[in-house]
Amino acid sequence: MEIVCLDLEGVLVPEIWIAFSEATGIPELRRTTRDEPDYDKLMKYRIGILNEHGLLLKQIQDTIATIDPFPGAGEFLDELRSLTQVIIISDTFTQFAGPLMKKLGWPTIFCNTLEVAQDGKITGYRMRCEKSKLTTVKALQSMGFDTIAAGDSFNDLGMIEAGKAGFLFRSTEQIIKDHPQYPAFTEYSDLLDAIKKELV
Repeated sequence: MEIVCLDLEGVLVPEIWIAFSEATGIPELRRTTRDEPDYDKLMKYRIGILNEHGLLLKQIQDTIATIDPFPGAGEFLDELRSLTQVIIISDTFTQFAGPLMKKLGWPTIFCNTLEVAQDGKITGYRMRCEKSKLTTVKALQSMGFDTIAAGDSFNDLGMIEAGKAGFLFRSTEQIIKDHPQYPAFTEYSDLLDAIKKELV
């Protein structure tokens, strides 16, 4: 029995932090997991910038409300869910995910949680578990699932490598070059066809 594990940002929806960078005019917030493999380092960097500029959770949520899934993402997800079980495994946060999940038809998502002060200041974050994507895939495998994974960033490589099959989707030239063993796609139709071939 297979279960498909998908990344969220960069695969189904635009990068939240890039959208917020554009909304605020702060270019430093464009840095994502495509650029920085160390997630803890990246989040501390982001929180530092938010606090330096006095930016609160509500302002990020207001930007997220304007983000739509990539064209074709909803249809891709609907068809995939008609074929097999699908879980979105993301390093985003529960405080960010709701509006995006609504626009995608409420798929299952496993993600993390922000620590937020009463005044709305983001003070930290809590990972659901260590190496959350790889740990989740291994847990699913321990329950008898064969996992198939797709993502675009450094933090997706663990779950891609660990599964029955793994794919890069709209990844960077450098990641694709460094990991030629994983088929790389840019169109949902091609990714869907590749996943279908792995389904028993």
